[in-house]
Amino acid sequence: MAGMTGTSLPDAVVRDIGASLAGVDAELARRYPGDPGTRQPVHTVYVPADAFTAGTVRDWGDRALAALDEHAPDAATLARVLGLPDELAGPVHDRVRAKLEREPVEDIRIDFEDGYGPRPDAEEDAAAVAAARTLSAAVADGSAPPYAGIRMKCMEAAVRDRGIRTLDLFLTGLMDAGGLPAGLVLTLPKVTFPQQVTAMVRLCEEFEKARGLAPGRIRFEIQIETTQAILGPDGTATVARLIDAAQGRASGLHYGTFDYSASCGVSPAHQSMDHPVADHAKAVMQVAAAGTGVRLSDGSTNVLPVGPTDRVHEAWRLHYGLVRRSLARAYYQGWDMHPGHLPTRYAAVYAFYREGFGVAAARLAAYVAKAGGDIMDEPATAKALSGYLLRGLDSGALDTAEVTTATGLTRAELDVLAGRLAAN
Repeated sequence: MAGMTGTSLPDAVVRDIGASLAGVDAELARRYPGDPGTRQPVHTVYVPADAFTAGTVRDWGDRALAALDEHAPDAATLARVLGLPDELAGPVHDRVRAKLEREPVEDIRIDFEDGYGPRPDAEEDAAAVAAARTLSAAVADGSAPPYAGIRMKCMEAAVRDRGIRTLDLFLTGLMDAGGLPAGLVLTLPKVTFPQQVTAMVRLCEEFEKARGLAPGRIRFEIQIETTQAILGPDGTATVARLIDAAQGRASGLHYGTFDYSASCGVSPAHQSMDHPVADHAKAVMQVAAAGTGVRLSDGSTNVLPVGPTDRVHEAWRLHYGLVRRSLARAYYQGWDMHPGHLPTRYAAVYAFYREGFGVAAARLAAYVAKAGGDIMDEPATAKALSGYLLRGLDSGALDTAEVTTATGLTRAELDVLAGRLAAN
């Protein structure tokens, strides 16, 4: 740079500063790689391991369709129950029905933890082997959801060995049946200390070595169900340390509504996704995960849409409102406990993306064309707008053709704007 008009610093200064920050550059790249560029499921459903069969996913879809037919058989009824604008009623109702027929479950967790409970070792062994066999067969015949896996028992001393054995049996069964599915997801619950995450990393490493898998092939999500996972005894935000301890293997942080609320002393009647203790925990999770590529999932509601129509409608309104609240707060995934939750899960997701589609597309088109408008967007906002449209596409709320027509951008161009350089 020396000799250039208007500059005074010699090239050596610039080189020295670059050299001094090389370590920081490497740390930024390692710790904050950004969005992984893959599809994030809009929900996770979980079923006890002994209840998981080859027909589970289709059964959930059929039961959800039956609930829709009985309690909201047309767009006008669904709109009235949920407060949907008239212009959204038809598109949302049609897409919900189509989704329940085509792909009712996006992510399923075969549960060996709270939903399964303590069992004789021989019984849990058999269930782990059966889960692997059933999932492998579903992947082979195309009936498996895009994402599936198990929630093992936690790393606490009382159940640690049992959880490790179940994990080993399940993964071994998958390998023996043809290999690990592309959409495999493992959930580690009730984490309190980073050392428990380190132990999970060790298990993944050892299994990869034993079966000749590529290093890093096995990843897992961390379920945040304890206060210690948010705030440690030394006053630090433990969740950031959990992500670091995962050494790049953490795929998500999932909030556990009821265990976390109970650990804070919240009475059962007030344990909810929108309680202040939930908002605090998820805000800490959100900041800790930002930029790391680790995705967030909200929890669930235990109010089930069952019984007479007025009671189902009441439960649907509650669930719809909670899901919409989560989406507005950038928790793009949540847990569903009952087939009756599926209609309102998808209705909330589709309404969220369709109602904001026109404005988001226009702003992004103006940004790319540098055409201005009544809002001056910056690159960070363009990134967020692109991410919004991509999530709408991934969820089925939006179609590729309508997004391209409205923005003038291809899917690949949206990926670049959103920073999804390793996209689908």
